[in-house]
Amino acid sequence: MPQVEIIILQGDITEADVEAVVNAANNDLELGGGVAGAIRRKGGPSIQEECDRIGRVPLGEAAITGGGQLKAAYVIHAASMQLGGQTTAENLEASTRNSLLRAEEKKIRSIAFPAIGTGIAGFDTRRCAGIMLRTVAEHLKKKTSLERVVFVLFDGQSREIFEETWKTLAKK
Repeated sequence: MPQVEIIILQGDITEADVEAVVNAANNDLELGGGVAGAIRRKGGPSIQEECDRIGRVPLGEAAITGGGQLKAAYVIHAASMQLGGQTTAENLEASTRNSLLRAEEKKIRSIAFPAIGTGIAGFDTRRCAGIMLRTVAEHLKKKTSLERVVFVLFDGQSREIFEETWKTLAKK
């Protein structure tokens, strides 16, 4: 089985050259600020319209919509918090795992994740990196359609934390 490429970089997730981008979503699937706001602005109104048709999803779940005008064909909405609420470790892990499952259902080969929950949801970046990278690594041990997983971090400090965390995890 070929090795899946894991890439960590700093940039704008809406510009990622992947089949699916993951949105750090609330369980109402309201595209407000942060990553969701950037996706809404660049992807156009069709993404929110699809979210409205899907409606509310349970915390820890993930829903998939088209990518609108984004480069990515799909947006996977990882519901790690309630609207205006905080992300928990359990919801972060579950929404990351469920995002990967939505990608598998569509046979997606490349996916980009932000640091889910570290913005307005207030989750610690170091804890986020550990949970997300471990969850992705566990998923990739099984048969997968994924060939490339990209973590696109908004700032240099977050990128460094994810890189350090990945180096530590990769040694284990």
